[in-house]
Amino acid sequence: MNKIIHIERNPNIMLGKPIIKGTRITVELVMRKLASGYSIPDLLESYPNLTNEQVLAAFTYAADMIANEEIIEAA
Repeated sequence: MNKIIHIERNPNIMLGKPIIKGTRITVELVMRKLASGYSIPDLLESYPNLTNEQVLAAFTYAADMIANEEIIEAA
């Protein structure tokens, strides 16, 4: 899946947070909704302009951000 075609960051939209391209729906919102118990079908019903592929791109983007975090060793 190519998240680049679905996720963008623009300092003029949502303060530069990563969003689903063409919307004002942030990756953070998608992740928080799913973490609070929404299923993907629930999310797609609540946000009818979203597609399953866009939601999966948000997962990929979030996972990539975590994978690229700097790890700080405990003292």
